[in-house]
Amino acid sequence: MPNPVSVQSINPKVLKCEYAVRGEIVILAQRLQEELKAKPGSLPFDEILYCNIGNPQSLGQLPITFFREVLALCDHPAILDKAEAQGLFSADSIKRAWQILDQIPGRATGAYSHSQGIKGLRDTIAAGIEARDGFPANPNDLFLTDGASPAVHMMMQLLIGSEKDGLLCPIPQYPLYSASIALHGGSLVPYYLDEETGWGLEVSELKKQLKEARSKGITVKALVVINPGNPTGQVLAEENQRAIVEFCKQEGLVLLADEVYQENVYVPEKKFHSFKKVARSMGYGDNDLCLVSFQSVSKGYHGECGKRGGYMEVTGFSPEVREQIYKLASVNLCSNISGQILASLVMSPPKVGDESYESYSAEKDGILKSLARRAKTLEDAFKSLEGITCNKAEGAMYLFPRIKLPEKAIKTAEAAKTAPDLFYCRRLLNATGVVVVPGSGFGQVPGTWHFRCTILPQEDKIPAIVSRLTAFHKSFMDEYRN
Repeated sequence: MPNPVSVQSINPKVLKCEYAVRGEIVILAQRLQEELKAKPGSLPFDEILYCNIGNPQSLGQLPITFFREVLALCDHPAILDKAEAQGLFSADSIKRAWQILDQIPGRATGAYSHSQGIKGLRDTIAAGIEARDGFPANPNDLFLTDGASPAVHMMMQLLIGSEKDGLLCPIPQYPLYSASIALHGGSLVPYYLDEETGWGLEVSELKKQLKEARSKGITVKALVVINPGNPTGQVLAEENQRAIVEFCKQEGLVLLADEVYQENVYVPEKKFHSFKKVARSMGYGDNDLCLVSFQSVSKGYHGECGKRGGYMEVTGFSPEVREQIYKLASVNLCSNISGQILASLVMSPPKVGDESYESYSAEKDGILKSLARRAKTLEDAFKSLEGITCNKAEGAMYLFPRIKLPEKAIKTAEAAKTAPDLFYCRRLLNATGVVVVPGSGFGQVPGTWHFRCTILPQEDKIPAIVSRLTAFHKSFMDEYRN
């Protein structure tokens, strides 16, 4: 009897969906890592250097002590009753753990919670948003999720009914958006960021793409904005954000604001402003704009990717639509409790006068300053290479250099039915063990080639990445020189 499941019989939307940051290059890297383990010395490098994904702790970044102390105490509250606790944990982490446990029904982190998340933790997050923005935040607008990704999927489920429903997405974009739009059967309406102006987002480009999509019969439901940018690292100016808010209001679009890198700003001339703050400062409230803001514990200085914590703040929707969003959240029962706790800690860290404040501040500042140094070192290295240009990483965790490949390399790649930037990244990996993601996985202006490189490997690894990449690139360009 034939197997009832084949590639031809499964959901075609799954086949259409692609996710480059865990795609072909990473699968090859994992295979090479196994080979190195089984046969040390068998490859021209001694370790794989992963620069493909924003996963800080896998590359040696340490967690924030205060966050982990509170988590440990909440997960095993019996410790709180032991005399030794006072010597092992800071007074403010003990106090915070008691506060959180009192908010959890049954004081059990292994129990389900309310589908939007534990109410007391949502209160804390709302207070943190209010302190950040200077405008009120309602805990009932918050939906706590397992990282930001499920929140994005939830909004796609809500907004997309057919391939005639479209979302304006930046190109280049984080492939979560193209993948989730494909999975839910919608249409991605691309708008191109301007590489020549530091990956600028021009409202004229939004208007052009919106008009073109509507002329094809696509109902554009929403605009996705990633700020700070992934993979492009730009930080939007407040004036630019005002124009984007005005555009969404005038055109009746939901604004989906991916703000997971809000703590990652490295240049003194730029500052993160949430879209909610910008909209409220323009006098726009719930009756004027539908806005969904995404935040995560995976990025920033905390890098708690494996804990899967995050939230979306949903404003401007009618009570009837809010009921439907709640229903979608209920289908998943609730997000994990450790992630919920972390989200509350990220939005309400130690304050001046708390016992942990100085150590917390030192850990946070050390991580962010180190990331800024790594970004500058890698940017300078890329700029020094023949045929490569690279915009400054103003924020986030990535650089997205553009590479002008020799015609001979492009033709060789095309003959092998491979995207030229994938061909380059594969050759780089096989020669050096350095893992980067081809720009074709994020989208790019046709005829241009890029790759995304994280700034996350620890500082002592950066010189090895630079030297390996420099030697490979020179050899590659010589081999394929016209």
